[in-house]
Amino acid sequence: MGKESILLVDDSETTRKVFTANLSRQGYEIQGAASLAEARDAVNRNVFDGILLDLELPDGNGLDWLPELRESHPNAAIVIITGTGDIPSAVKAMQYGADHFLAKPVNMDELIVFLRKGREFAELRRRNQFFSGVDRKRSVFYFGTNPAIGKMLELAETAARNDSSILLFGETGSGKGVLARWIHAHSARADKPFVDINCSSLKGDLLASEIFGHARGAFTSAVESKQGLLEAADGSTLFLDEIGDMDPGVQASFLKVIEERQFRRVGEVKVRRSEFRLICATNHDLQEQCAQGRFRNDLYFRINVFPIEVPPLRELREDIPGLIRHLLREMAGRDLELAEEVMPLLTGYDWPGNIRELRNVLERAWLLAGGRALRAEHFPGLSAPRTPVGGTLDLNRLEEQKIREALRRYGGDVERAAKALGLSRATLYRRIKPMESPE
Repeated sequence: MGKESILLVDDSETTRKVFTANLSRQGYEIQGAASLAEARDAVNRNVFDGILLDLELPDGNGLDWLPELRESHPNAAIVIITGTGDIPSAVKAMQYGADHFLAKPVNMDELIVFLRKGREFAELRRRNQFFSGVDRKRSVFYFGTNPAIGKMLELAETAARNDSSILLFGETGSGKGVLARWIHAHSARADKPFVDINCSSLKGDLLASEIFGHARGAFTSAVESKQGLLEAADGSTLFLDEIGDMDPGVQASFLKVIEERQFRRVGEVKVRRSEFRLICATNHDLQEQCAQGRFRNDLYFRINVFPIEVPPLRELREDIPGLIRHLLREMAGRDLELAEEVMPLLTGYDWPGNIRELRNVLERAWLLAGGRALRAEHFPGLSAPRTPVGGTLDLNRLEEQKIREALRRYGGDVERAAKALGLSRATLYRRIKPMESPE
């Protein structure tokens, strides 16, 4: 086993030197970054066992980067290093997937313990992670009973019965990867491994190498030949998550693969074939990206044969209690006791990070509870839902008011209103239809 690698993101050279000296003595390999730009470049080139992230950086706040970082490094220990006045932000960062936070000046002994605990949490995530590359065909996921979910599953069942390319679209963390695995598990290819990659986690040559494979010596670090995911997915399902973030050069190469089912490894002339079934997912508006020249029109038409929308969690409030109990059962292997105040707290929150955020929050609460009943104190940073004085909270009426306000603000332009509300156009049209019906 090699040394564990740590990325230290802090704009203070003195801090980086102190941390590097202390952690190196503990057997860690340290790479420093003084800005978000340098940190992003580092994680695009390497996979780290741990990441120490300061929140206040010259080119932005580490909190804004955290969801993307957790997605690209799901098994890393992420520790937030914060000034004493940044505690509320640090608590919010933990909701976004950080494992721990420490206030400056940092106690190095505590940091070492937190890094080790973070790796233990990572092992827990690896065993229970719904969004990992592990094929869990026997696992049954709780989708819920909302009509929007029913329509989604109806389309998914149709998709599973054929081999057309599927495009799943929806917000980050809404469960697109789970649905892709469900489709694979209910298809004729279910006996083959499910092969997936997140296109936002690798860039350029690294992404091309991961998808197509490479020949020995194709680039500096290519010390031996490597099979790509296209070969691994021959006869099975290839899932490209966040395809909207795929580099333009890789887009052009992949388009040819879709058309011909032929490809070459990077640095190799031999033509290879792969009969894979393609499922793609995105949280972007690909039509808008095409209009801006950031995504190829011809590739969009090739992957958008059978589109399926995955609704955000805030539109599925009645299903949240069942989902919570399902996720807790998956984590603990048994039903967990919830204090009376917990369920209203969780169902009243909007979950901007969707199912992924819910799962992170539940996992942390479970660890904090230590086997006891889950209470409100185990969910730091979540505020209780507000109920209007003298009445109950009518979510449907509030939603209708917001939609009408957005449509008025944008002169009836549905596309602009949908963007302002954080909804897809299809979702907004579905919400508008009942509003237009006579009483």
